[in-house]
Amino acid sequence: ERELKAAADSVLSEVRKKQADTKRMVDILRALEKLRKLRKEAAGRKGVCPPPSADEAFENQVESLKTLLQNRTELYEAEERALRVMLEGEQEEERKREMEKKQKKEREKLLQQKLEIDSKLFGDPDEFPLAHLLQPFREYYLQAEHSVAALIQIRHEWDQYLVPADHPEGSCIPPGWVLPTLPTSDTWATAVR
Repeated sequence: ERELKAAADSVLSEVRKKQADTKRMVDILRALEKLRKLRKEAAGRKGVCPPPSADEAFENQVESLKTLLQNRTELYEAEERALRVMLEGEQEEERKREMEKKQKKEREKLLQQKLEIDSKLFGDPDEFPLAHLLQPFREYYLQAEHSVAALIQIRHEWDQYLVPADHPEGSCIPPGWVLPTLPTSDTWATAVR
């Protein structure tokens, strides 16, 4: 992809160079027309007039060169547009890949936080041998993630306790886990461990 992008960039720079060359040629052609006009006026003041066939040949040559340069300009602009579309498509794909990487990082971060919260609530699973003592409790609390019927049942049980925010004897159910606070005394710390 990088090689393709580098190749497209080099082709785009070549196209821009060709466009600049074409523009320079158009400027030179205008300067030649102006120079011819000035020399024709100077020659007319001296009494020398070129034949009309010379004027006609010059005009025909200038028109054919203008047409050629106009065709080249249109061709180079079409090439540039095509390359820009290709590069924008590449950049869009790169942005999508970056967004996917960012989302994957966020998911990993959230999973890590969830594991950390689970270890605080249910204990570190590595501390317990083979049969995790709290596995039944974990299954109970996580059953709504695996079964819609369990989710509906748990939600129904929780909804019984919902009260308005201004109710004097009630409070809102927290949106996530309520994490325990750190022990404030040594005695409590020994009891927790």
